[in-house]
Amino acid sequence: MFHKIMVPVDLAHTDRLDRALSCAADLARSHGAAVTYVGVTGAVPGAVAHTPQEYAEKLAAFARAEADARGIDTHAHAVTSHDPAVDLDKTLLKAVRDTGADLVVMATHVPNVTDYVWAAHGADVAAHTDASVFLVRG
Repeated sequence: MFHKIMVPVDLAHTDRLDRALSCAADLARSHGAAVTYVGVTGAVPGAVAHTPQEYAEKLAAFARAEADARGIDTHAHAVTSHDPAVDLDKTLLKAVRDTGADLVVMATHVPNVTDYVWAAHGADVAAHTDASVFLVRG
C-alpha cells in the first residue's frame, strides 16, 4: 500500500521522536517501504551543525543508525531553508513532492490553545498534500 514513507526529524530533539520513528519503521516493514528522514536546517551555524553540509552528514548518519537499529531501508534528505521556523511547512510540503512520499509520519504534541490560532505543522502538511499523513503523539 505504501512505498515511500517520509519522516520529518529535528536532530536537536531526536529523544522526543521515538514513538514516531518506531511507528514509521513498523509501517515500513509491513509494507516493504523505504523511509526517508527529512531534516530542515538554516544556512547559518546552529546548535546541531555549523554548515548545511555538516547537517546533511549528521542526518545521513542518523538514517544509517535507524536502518541498522530497526532493520529497514532508509534515506536522508536534508533541506536548507532561509528561515526554517517560518518556512518549515512549505519546505516539508516540497520535500513530500521531492521524495515521492506517499505517507508522511510526523511526531506531534497534544493540542493546546495556540493550535487554534496557529495551525500545527502536521495539520498544515495534511491539508496541503495528496500523501497520507499519520500524526503520532508522544
